Amino acid sequence: MSVNTSVFTNLLSTNPSAIIELFTLQLSTSLHGANTIYRFHSGSNEANGEIVWAGNSYLRFPIQASGFAFQRGQLPRPKISISNMTGFMSAILLSVNQTTVGNDLTGATLTRIRTLVKFIDAANFSSGTNATADPTAEFPREVYFVDRKSTENRELVEFELAAPTDLVGMKIPKRQCTRKLFPSIGTFAT
Repeated sequence: MSVNTSVFTNLLSTNPSAIIELFTLQLSTSLHGANTIYRFHSGSNEANGEIVWAGNSYLRFPIQASGFAFQRGQLPRPKISISNMTGFMSAILLSVNQTTVGNDLTGATLTRIRTLVKFIDAANFSSGTNATADPTAEFPREVYFVDRKSTENRELVEFELAAPTDLVGMKIPKRQCTRKLFPSIGTFAT
């Protein structure tokens, strides 16, 4: 996906639009028994109901995500905490664990989508119109995999996420580069 510059241009204006944070959680048939996609948002930045973005509905659901910042030399390992007050997340986990015992959504794909309020679909407004709606105006998408479930109780379920290239045993480009393979690197003539 190419980067749409209208998001960044709007952020530099004197009165920028609020950022909306959306999440998709996609299950895998082989791991979880279904190829279901759940779409939700936390309800922050004046978005208190269902949000329609690019024709898809995102339900308001209490969620807290953190740890998306890149640190020097390290890939981010975000955590996402989702409300379990209604038992919704526990029900998903029970269903998944019937297919793969003890899976707890490990391997599910979580995508973080961020856009600005001014670019969301016209269906979100009482007038039914939005002259600035643009389903391509978004920050670069951030894709992670559920690495493990760290907490589950009546109040919340918390997952630790990993970047696709940060999974155990992953090598890019499927082999290791060592000094033995490239002996001239690191030695300079003086």
